[in-house]
Amino acid sequence: MPPLLEVRELVKHYPLTRGVLFRKQIGAVKAVDGVSFALRPGETLGIVGESGCGKSTVAKMLVSLERPTAGRILYKGEDITRLSGRALKAVRRNIQMVFQDPYTSLNPRMTVGDIVGEPYEIHPEVAPKGDRRRKVQELLDVVGLNPEYINRYPHQFSGGQRQRIGIARGLALRPEVIVADEPVSALDVSVQAQVVNLMEKLQGEFGLAYVFIAHDLSIVRHISDRVGVMYLGRVVETGTDTEIYDHPTHPYTQALLSAVPVPDPEVREQRERILLTGDVPSPTSVPSGCRFRTRCWKARERCALEVPLLAVPAAFRDTHTPARHDSACHFAEERRVVPGDTRGQMG
Repeated sequence: MPPLLEVRELVKHYPLTRGVLFRKQIGAVKAVDGVSFALRPGETLGIVGESGCGKSTVAKMLVSLERPTAGRILYKGEDITRLSGRALKAVRRNIQMVFQDPYTSLNPRMTVGDIVGEPYEIHPEVAPKGDRRRKVQELLDVVGLNPEYINRYPHQFSGGQRQRIGIARGLALRPEVIVADEPVSALDVSVQAQVVNLMEKLQGEFGLAYVFIAHDLSIVRHISDRVGVMYLGRVVETGTDTEIYDHPTHPYTQALLSAVPVPDPEVREQRERILLTGDVPSPTSVPSGCRFRTRCWKARERCALEVPLLAVPAAFRDTHTPARHDSACHFAEERRVVPGDTRGQMG
């Protein structure tokens, strides 16, 4: 199927300035620097990576909370980065967001009814005034909350319940795409499973496509159809969940998977732990060539001179193995990683 949402070479740089009266730009924070991916109807694309790699910045640009420095975001073939006014408002109705922190993303002075019903104030054509209370109560019921809670305030709910309110707000306008920016990272582990399973259930009921951003690899594998791995503002590997988790080819992905805790001692003994040296470089001064080379055990001279393209590595182009997927590494190779079975942990 053709992509519902497509991102092409997306860039977001924040200028660094000096001075008070005459501000002079002395550099830039390269938060996102050439990210590309596609999302198809009904699909879940998981985006993983370390803190500071640019995941949340990508999410904000998808819902037009941030304007990209360069690149394009296409919704049904239309470049929404150039839209404004009513045209942008119409697109925003179809691309909604669920925020990371359920404690700060809800206005403490508004009731649940006002929070979930606020999208109807901005898009009154979706629900007439006389019908909004009923629609809000229906949404609360859909996300597993008592419709009679409509007059309560956010402080009267637990963290998991607050995130359900945020999900209900995101569903109010019946969007086609929901961008979920680490929606369960602030919740207890026991509650995370409930929220993730709820999102899967809603995806089937409403035909939603998700961009699911997280740093928990087990959750991403559980919910995602395809996965993109980000490092220092760029996507370094992308493929199906099986390709990424069982047949990683990029050294950074292999290191991430080797760090997943394994409760089974027998499984733990079968795997090799990959320990990365050094720290993540500053986004104000990224390394030349491959951005991962300063921490990579396979780095060579070529890695400092050439930026690796996100494409199928030459070693796998003529093969039909699951390792034949896009990887931004000059010396990509399949390496057996035994992270443990993460597929059933969220049930």
